[in-house]
Amino acid sequence: MSRSAVVLLSGGIDSATALAVARNEGFQPYTLSVDYGQRHRVELRCAERIAQSLGSQRHTVLRVDLRAIGGSALTSDIEVPKDRVTDLAQTDIPVTYVPARNTILLSLALGLAETLGAFDLFIGANIYDYSGYPDCRPEFLEAFARVAQLGTRAGVENAGQFRVHAPLIRMTKAEIIRLGTILGVDYSLTLSCYDPDEQGRACGCCDSCQFRRRGFIEAGVPDPTIYQKNEARGGGAPRADRPSDDVGLT
Repeated sequence: MSRSAVVLLSGGIDSATALAVARNEGFQPYTLSVDYGQRHRVELRCAERIAQSLGSQRHTVLRVDLRAIGGSALTSDIEVPKDRVTDLAQTDIPVTYVPARNTILLSLALGLAETLGAFDLFIGANIYDYSGYPDCRPEFLEAFARVAQLGTRAGVENAGQFRVHAPLIRMTKAEIIRLGTILGVDYSLTLSCYDPDEQGRACGCCDSCQFRRRGFIEAGVPDPTIYQKNEARGGGAPRADRPSDDVGLT
């Protein structure tokens, strides 16, 4: 019998691939996107198309406006860094970090999971492409799984064990793209850019665009992205070993 799972779906490469992995592992995926006031809100339209393409049982969009908190280039007037070719591998926390974002998103996914009777949460977190984000680390995801068990009715009543699956956690962007291609992800539906224009075209210059561009090159897969600037750029993510499949209570 298939189990239900809630998949956080942003509209980018990683979350789309995580959804494909969940489906491939036999889960019935319910997708959740969050409109948190991000400057790249066009990703929400991408997420809806991806959910339909990859067989989401139901796609839900919730709104939590994090612009009231600010503190990030994605939710305030702070400028999005561009052309940081030599800085991509640094581990400092970048200004595109959104305070408590993954904690909030996973909490919303947990609430949805509890209403569905589901105990599996999927997130496209990746520590190599986004090594400066503290809420993409395995330690954080393990801790959240414990919080889920301790802070829910389902957990307290021992109805099941919550797990946070991060199937891409130690994969390079190229490895993710190769995996997603095998699993049938249509990457032309995805958007990775932090600062797209009104037409939804990627800037080609932010960190996320550079990781994406380099990932397709290293994967040997044609890049379907429509960039505002199409000249090739350098940079890229550090190499990594294959990941463990998920994290949680054992």
